[in-house]
This record gives sequence, structure tokens and C-alpha cells, in this order.
Amino acid sequence: MATAIEYICAHADEQPGLEAIARQVHLSPFHFQRLFTRWAGITPKRFLEALTLEHAKALLSKPVSLLEVSDAVGLSSGSRLHEHFVHLEAVTPGQFKSRGRDLRIGYGVHETPFGPVFVAMTEKGICDLTFVDPHAPDAGLDGLRARWSLADIAPDPARTAQPVAALFDPTAALDRPLSLHVTGTNFQTRVWHALLAIPPGRLTSYAGLAEAIGRPGAARAVGQAVGANPVALLIPCHRVIRESGGLGGYRWGLERKRALLAWETAARPAR
Repeated sequence: MATAIEYICAHADEQPGLEAIARQVHLSPFHFQRLFTRWAGITPKRFLEALTLEHAKALLSKPVSLLEVSDAVGLSSGSRLHEHFVHLEAVTPGQFKSRGRDLRIGYGVHETPFGPVFVAMTEKGICDLTFVDPHAPDAGLDGLRARWSLADIAPDPARTAQPVAALFDPTAALDRPLSLHVTGTNFQTRVWHALLAIPPGRLTSYAGLAEAIGRPGAARAVGQAVGANPVALLIPCHRVIRESGGLGGYRWGLERKRALLAWETAARPAR
């Protein structure tokens, strides 16, 4: 599905039909449509519509201040993510200094429509969710071990599969709220908390994010904190763009950022 999404994004101006897209992944149009819809929650046609220039202009012409939506966390919306409360907790200075001593971390690699993700969890929640190269799916393990060198780290894909399913499967059931357990400075965690307030299908700028945390002159520092986000998707750093309307950077690739924004916008209910 990642290959199909990349093709749709790259050829959106050509408005490729279902057969042309299906050929790129060597599937019949019928099978591809069913598979894509199951993975993405929308049809390929609806996804393509969200990538049109007119739609992009409409999205960018109505910027929404984070100050106006700061109470949006946890509210019901078209996003499967926001149907579940997302709680973010930073590790204590003592825990950070200990490098994970006496901490147990389970990890797994799981497929998503936007490529495989490496997911790691402590007892308190998700501490790492990173898009990885399909040819090196365990690459995220090196970064995890560098941050938590003294932790007891072991595979636990059955456990890490649950939050990934909650992101992409509307029928997935969670036995508890989604929780994040991250390492970061006080400034970084303030930025990550603010990111959680951006509803799906909405955007803000780095300057808008800086204003939202009470640091209006710190757009550059905010950008660095956004880039240091250890949990893709759940902390939605992909919803931050430049003041000019350009996508800006993205740790996991601009094509993936563009596809994520289109997917979220297409899945948002019409008003």
C-alpha cells in the first residue's frame, strides 16, 4: 500500500484511474480497491480527491490557530486516534539518568499503509514509534538501545500490535487508553503536548505552535522539538507546516508527510 500511496501522490495531477494505480502494485483493480480501502479506511478515488490542488488550497487558506483548538484533545472526531484519549507522560530526570535500569521495554515491527513502523513500549506506554526501511525493519532497535542502554529490551509484537491497529483499523478495540512514555526536555514535551491538540485534517505553522506554548519568538526552537518527536503519528508532528504553506521538513520523508495529511483530510467528515 505504501507503493500505491507514493504513486498516487506523485501522479495526483494526472488523476490516475483505479486500473493504472493497481498496475503499480501488480493487483487486479477489484482486489486492490478492497485491500486499499481496508488499510486506509477510504477508497483510492477518495484519497486521490484529497490530493487535488483545489482541496490543498482550501485547506491552507483557512489556517486554524492552535490557541483556538487547544481543548480538542480527546474529543470525538473522524480520526480513529481521537476516539481514544492520548496521554503523554515524560520520564523523570532520575529515570532518564538511569538509562533505563530496571525498565522493561517490548518492541515489534508492524506494517501500515505508509510503510513499516518500529514500536516500543514500557509499562507506562509507547516510548518509540518510528517509520523504518522495509529492508531494515529492526533499524529502530539501535536508536532505542542508544537511549535506554541499561533497559531490558525484548521482542513483544503481540503487545505492540494493538496501538498500531487502533490507528488504522476502525474495528480495533483497546483495553486501555493510549499512553505515551517519552524522553525529552521540558521545552520539547511542552511542544509535544501542544501537537496533541491539533485535530486531524488541520494544520498549524511553527510560529503558531510557538505562540500556543507561550513562546512566540521561538519558532526555530519549536521546529527542532518537532523534529525530535520520538513517536510518529500519535504525536502528530506531520500537521505542522511553514508559514508560506510549504510542507517544511519531516523526519520520515516529505512524501510520507504529504500522504498522511491527505489521508487524514479525506477521512475527516464533511461539515
